[in-house]
Amino acid sequence: MKLLRYGPPGSERPGLLDMEGCIRDLSGVTPDVAGATLTPEGLKALQALDIDQLPIVEGTPRLGPCVGAVGKFICIGLNYSDHAAESGLTVPAEPVIFNKWTSAICGPHDDIEMPRDATKLDWEVELGVVIGKPGRYIDEADALDHVAGYCVINDVSERAFQMDRGGTWDKGKGCDTFGPIGPWLVTTDEAPAPTDMRLWLEVDGRRYQDGTTANMVFSVQTLVAYVSRFMSLQSGDVISTGTPAGVGLGQKPPVYLEVGQSIRLGIDGLGEQRQRVVATV
Repeated sequence: MKLLRYGPPGSERPGLLDMEGCIRDLSGVTPDVAGATLTPEGLKALQALDIDQLPIVEGTPRLGPCVGAVGKFICIGLNYSDHAAESGLTVPAEPVIFNKWTSAICGPHDDIEMPRDATKLDWEVELGVVIGKPGRYIDEADALDHVAGYCVINDVSERAFQMDRGGTWDKGKGCDTFGPIGPWLVTTDEAPAPTDMRLWLEVDGRRYQDGTTANMVFSVQTLVAYVSRFMSLQSGDVISTGTPAGVGLGQKPPVYLEVGQSIRLGIDGLGEQRQRVVATV
């Protein structure tokens, strides 16, 4: 299934994308694409629905983040060796964990705001993993059983905040609009294998990133199991699994986003995002 949320910011309704590309309204079935709906039992109930009997949503409504009420937005750094090299950093011996604040979450096609005092606004296409079955101290062999599905994430970053201002990476990762998620959550039964998904990103039509999850340092199952050693994972938590080479920081010389530029990114089988960079009001 391709689950989604549509409507104005803060008032999104649950839906799914049918085989013809039409949005079907799920609000008569579930309150949101969140929490218990994403558990194995919740997804099984949705899979049993007769999709043709669900109301069709007319027009082209705004798509919101494909997961609602996200409790934790967990990110993994330097998880592709080529990206570590372009950043001038060594491949870590264990996964690097940092966070985006949930207030950074926005829709897949919403504008990205250039923060005040920003000078090094950057992009990162990433595979998002959405937790379905809760757990802690998860065995790696069982880790994929805890995954509800996958989605596209743009890990928008302000490198000066992240690297030049002291402290942890988080201050350059969690600004408002720095977490576009979607367009939809593709459940594991329909998604491509997480070991071989192609990721790509373009700025103003120029392709900067073109990679594959086959080059991850730590696999999805390794990451889920590893993260669960340090925190419990709940239904609807999101793990952003790192980015391949081609970020602005890694260009020679570095290239950063400017107000007015457009970003297009995607993962084969999971959909595309489009954003425009705007000034913060």
